[in-house]
Amino acid sequence: MPPDSQPSHQPNDAYESREPSVRLALPDDEDVLGRLDRATWSTLHAVSPRPRQPYTPFFSENSDPGDHLVAVAGDGPVVGYVKLGRPTPLASNAHVRQIQGLVVADEARGMGVGRLLIRAAVAEARGRGALRLSLRVLGHNTPARRLYESEGFVVEGIQPREFLLDGEFVDDVLMGREL
Repeated sequence: MPPDSQPSHQPNDAYESREPSVRLALPDDEDVLGRLDRATWSTLHAVSPRPRQPYTPFFSENSDPGDHLVAVAGDGPVVGYVKLGRPTPLASNAHVRQIQGLVVADEARGMGVGRLLIRAAVAEARGRGALRLSLRVLGHNTPARRLYESEGFVVEGIQPREFLLDGEFVDDVLMGREL
């Protein structure tokens, strides 16, 4: 769900000249978010198979535009998103929100977009009355884990060898923070 690592950041004038901002997703964002999701797919953060045509709709009954915050480079392209949802439908768990996906376009990596999206998710979760924010991240996704830790998330549990990805067993790490 978190961002992939890149060996080094290559400046891209089209993105760097515009300060990114965050807004709620709109229904018209569906196509660009679906393409971004497919373009950044990697076993570093994805446990499902690589998407194949025909692609399923990005928004669905359980995942609508109001569940997504998008990062936009100035008045230009969408360069990332974070999905903020409820971990369960139970009333006893209504005080918790969960980051259920975080994606940053390859050309926008290393520019603080992931951090901006995490901070926006924290603010949005608070605004929706949440007292906690949780997430799951794959154990081998060190860049994402470091980013989450730097934003106040702590490891709250590990499910060892939960997934088999590219022939290797990978831990599922539960992280959370109080709001």
